[in-house]
Amino acid sequence: MSTEPSSESDVSEPAVSVPDGSEPAVPEPAVPESGVSESAASEPAGSEPAVSEPGGVEPEASAAPAPALPKRRIGLVFAVAVVLWVIDLVSKNLVTANIEGKEPVRVLGGLIYLQVIRNSGAAFSMATGMTWLLALVATAVVVAIIWLSRRLRSVGWAIGLGLVLAGALGNLTDRIFRAPGPLRGHVVDFISAFAPNGEGFAIFNIADSAICVGGALIVLLSLLGKDYDGTSTRTKKDAA
Repeated sequence: MSTEPSSESDVSEPAVSVPDGSEPAVPEPAVPESGVSESAASEPAGSEPAVSEPGGVEPEASAAPAPALPKRRIGLVFAVAVVLWVIDLVSKNLVTANIEGKEPVRVLGGLIYLQVIRNSGAAFSMATGMTWLLALVATAVVVAIIWLSRRLRSVGWAIGLGLVLAGALGNLTDRIFRAPGPLRGHVVDFISAFAPNGEGFAIFNIADSAICVGGALIVLLSLLGKDYDGTSTRTKKDAA
């Protein structure tokens, strides 16, 4: 009779003989030599391994963020300009309506005298007879200040340029809308300091005063090293 081969279930593994009372030795699985250290293998999944610089030097920390710039001051420029321009316009209309053609009015104990004159020149009656040219210069000044105001971040510069802008607009308004005609109008001056008729000082108006004060403030800020963008030239030199 032919003998059928036994099924796989009938095949048994060879018995391993061990001494009585001892556990059979279980061989440990071989660890492939992949060059990964035990500490690296023990790190949790998803964590990045620490990278050390050659020679044990730690990597430098990222540079600190630059300090935030001050906010823009364009609103302050136009606020100062509008307030002073309105004051200049109202004062000129009041004096022309009430004291033009009359004797000088003494105020503040003679510190100033109010009397109206029509000035075809620049501030303090300079450059008389060049009205049209002065109107063009005033227009250029207004445009330049408006363009620069977009970059202003200094409060002092904003006030100074606002005063200059107010003065330029005030006198330009006279040159455009007052007699004898557009770009030839005469500016209304009415403040005579210390004596009447401009004997102590040239007769001027609010717009002239705004130009002088604003210009002086800008010069002072420049001498102190304060830039229009809110920075300091001395700080820049120290950083360099």
